[in-house]
Amino acid sequence: MGFLEYVSELCDFESRWHSHRKLKKRKQLQTVEIKIKMDCEGCERRVKKSVEGMKGVTQVEVDPKQSKLTVIGYVDPDKVLERVRHRTGKKAEFWPYVPYDVVPRPYAPEAYDKKAPPGYVRNVLDDPVAAPLARASSFEVKYTTAFSDENPNACAVM
Repeated sequence: MGFLEYVSELCDFESRWHSHRKLKKRKQLQTVEIKIKMDCEGCERRVKKSVEGMKGVTQVEVDPKQSKLTVIGYVDPDKVLERVRHRTGKKAEFWPYVPYDVVPRPYAPEAYDKKAPPGYVRNVLDDPVAAPLARASSFEVKYTTAFSDENPNACAVM
């Protein structure tokens, strides 16, 4: 690179503005669902106010019956979760449940959760411990249920 090329790049403000604009990454519109326990209306209000002031948040919905907070906007999910934890002082986690119809094998171990809302099961495909059982083929399922105590037609080998 010659000296004249170097000086022309320094003086070219337009190319610098475009290169800076290209480097800036735009956030996508996302829906962040968080599980957080809310006992009363005060807790509900505090949880809602904790994320309403965040930059990029367009909509906040609180469902105290399901202990669910839904945030829609141009936000980072990890930052939303951290902000809710910090501002409320409560234990919060990403929404671990999916509708019953979405999971290929909802009968896999650890899929049922007594605290899950009706029609929902725990997302076992994201869980590294339960994922191999949830992804089991029909061949594996057939032989594991052959010796199961829950199967009335199972073989009982003592």
